[in-house]
Amino acid sequence: MGCSKWRAAFNFGHLKVQSKLSVFFTMIILFTYLFYCLNGYCDSLPRPVYNQQTDPHNKITYNDEQDKSSPERRGAHNASPASVVREQLSDLSKSDAPSNNISIANSFGSKKFPQAIIIGVKKGGTRALLEFLRIHPDVRAVGAEPHFFDRFYDKGLEWYRNLMPRTLEGQITMEKTPSYFITKEAPRRVFSMSRHTKLIVVVRDPVTRAVSDYTQTLSKSPGLPSFQNLAFRNATTGLIDTSWSAVRIGIYAKHLENWLRYFPLSSFLFVSGERLVTDPAGEMGRVQDFLGLKRVVTDKHFYFNQTKGFPCLKKPEGSSRPRCLGKSKGRPHPQIPSGVLLRLRDFYRPFNLKFYQMTSHNFGWD
Repeated sequence: MGCSKWRAAFNFGHLKVQSKLSVFFTMIILFTYLFYCLNGYCDSLPRPVYNQQTDPHNKITYNDEQDKSSPERRGAHNASPASVVREQLSDLSKSDAPSNNISIANSFGSKKFPQAIIIGVKKGGTRALLEFLRIHPDVRAVGAEPHFFDRFYDKGLEWYRNLMPRTLEGQITMEKTPSYFITKEAPRRVFSMSRHTKLIVVVRDPVTRAVSDYTQTLSKSPGLPSFQNLAFRNATTGLIDTSWSAVRIGIYAKHLENWLRYFPLSSFLFVSGERLVTDPAGEMGRVQDFLGLKRVVTDKHFYFNQTKGFPCLKKPEGSSRPRCLGKSKGRPHPQIPSGVLLRLRDFYRPFNLKFYQMTSHNFGWD
């Protein structure tokens, strides 16, 4: 009887020791596992990704590059969720790296070459048009003028594409650089990028445009000679100096001929700078139709600013004030002698008539 009690007590104590040893070794294993994971060793396992497109239940799938039957592949099931997230974030950041493909894709959209470009003209209303277009949810545009096809073409198309904003499916990428219209090499360069590019030209009475151009330059260079001194080679004979850019830009027919060597007339939309002021909603309707967009930008978005003399955008939702173009827009023009303006108008008349014929549109400048 005494031996039986002693044997039972011994067995019970032995079980206690075994239990304590099991707990002790289990704790060692757990602490070792946590130590390795915290130091990043768990990430050495092949990474799984959650494929939500092909599996609605978010089952784990693996990269095609790995052998599905390999032991490393099978070991991926033990990867920690934190490792999976870190690897996915790493992949996402790597997706911004340049490639030779047409677009650089990640889950936030793609950088693409512009499907439409506002190519001209300076002081015609290009900034107003771009700002009006940016109201549209399906338009994504570069804010600053890239000047790629006239100044920075040697940087390459990849550099140009990386300037573009990211777009989602159904959105249009755009940019505007008014000097493209008068740059001899620009049509060929744009065509080399894409022959399907849609081209928008904002035109304005060339006489008024020239005075506006001069006004802008004068604000930056107060010591500039008078308008008439720059406009004429010889004031006595009235010979116009076409080498002066303010005059040369307004010879629209000549510049358009250069573009038509590469693009058909159907690739162009000619926007009236005057109508963009008097009827912005109507002109924006034409632009949206040309781009294949739903007419979202309408008259409800505009009001006429009497001080500036052109339309502004009504107060956007969540903003404390309406949105108008900057102080550089709507400057008062200097007084130009009427005789100078008449001579300049006579100079432009034949070019205007040819431009009307080429575009099948009378802009009413004469």
